Amino acid sequence: MLSGTKFQIKVWNYLKTIPKGKVKTYKQVAIAIKKPKSARAVANACAKNPYAPKIPCHRVIRSDGALGGYSGRGGIKQKLKLLRSEKVDI
Repeated sequence: MLSGTKFQIKVWNYLKTIPKGKVKTYKQVAIAIKKPKSARAVANACAKNPYAPKIPCHRVIRSDGALGGYSGRGGIKQKLKLLRSEKVDI
């Protein structure tokens, strides 16, 4: 059982559907959960994800192609390592 706000849980549940080796932007996630104007809130939900990397917030990047942040242990370096281990061309 996930513990967070309704919005966070909605985001985290969606993140679990992003296949290994694929990435989405915060905006794409916002659109997918039917909250198209909430890309920043999606980023905040990712930042508050206590379940990383089990819930793969590392698969969400910024629209400009930048990595954004990573809430998991090891920060942005770990996000990059996880994406590379999944063969994401970053």
